[in-house]
Amino acid sequence: MLKLDRGDNMENRVYSKLFSWLFIGLLVTFISGYALSLNPVLLVKILSVGIIPICILELVVAFVMSMFINKLSPTMLKIFYLIYSIVTGITFGTIFLAYQMKTIILVFLVTSILFGLLALYGYKTKKDITKIGTVLFVALIASIIISILNIFIFKSSGLELGLSLLVIVIFLGYVAYDINKIKYLVAAFDEDKAAVFGAFQLYLDFINIFIRLLELFGNRNDN
Repeated sequence: MLKLDRGDNMENRVYSKLFSWLFIGLLVTFISGYALSLNPVLLVKILSVGIIPICILELVVAFVMSMFINKLSPTMLKIFYLIYSIVTGITFGTIFLAYQMKTIILVFLVTSILFGLLALYGYKTKKDITKIGTVLFVALIASIIISILNIFIFKSSGLELGLSLLVIVIFLGYVAYDINKIKYLVAAFDEDKAAVFGAFQLYLDFINIFIRLLELFGNRNDN
C-alpha cells in the first residue's frame, strides 16, 4: 500500500474542497439543464448538431482531465470540470422536458441518500478497497457491451432492466471506491488538483446513478 506522508489536516481540507466542487458541478449541470428546458427552441438548435458530437466533447474533456492531470494547472482543471458540467447540462435539458419536476426532485433526493451512505462508508472504512476498482471497471465494460448487444440483437426489456440495476450497483461501488481513493490523490497531487479531480470522479458517479434511477422510476410528462 502506498505510504501516506501528508497530514490529516490536509486530507480534511481536500475533502472539504472536494465536496464544494462536487456541489458546484452538480449545481451548474442542473441549472443549465433547467434553463435550457425553459427555452426548447434553443435546446433543439443545440441538439441539432447531433448527440454524437456532444458525447465526443464530453469524452475528450474527461480524457484530457484524466491523462494530463500532471500537466494541467489547478485553474485549467477547474475550467475543464465546469465545461464538462455545462455540456452535461445540455442532456439534462431534455430530462427536465421529459420528466415531471416532482419525480426529478424525488429521484435526486434518493440518489443523494444512496450516494451519501456509500461515500460515508468509503470515508470511514479502514479496509483497502482499491482492489475493487478493477472489478468495477470490468463489470462496467461488460455492461456496456451487453447493452449494445441488447439494442441491436437481443432487444430484451428484461435484460435492459437488469443492466440498469447492475449499472446502479456498479456506480454505487464507485462512490465508495472514489472516496476512499482520495487519500492517494492527496499523496500524489496538491490540494486543489486532488479536490477537483476527486470531485469530477464523484460527479460522474452521481450523474450516472441519478440518470439510471430516473429511467427506472421516473414519471414522464406524457404519463
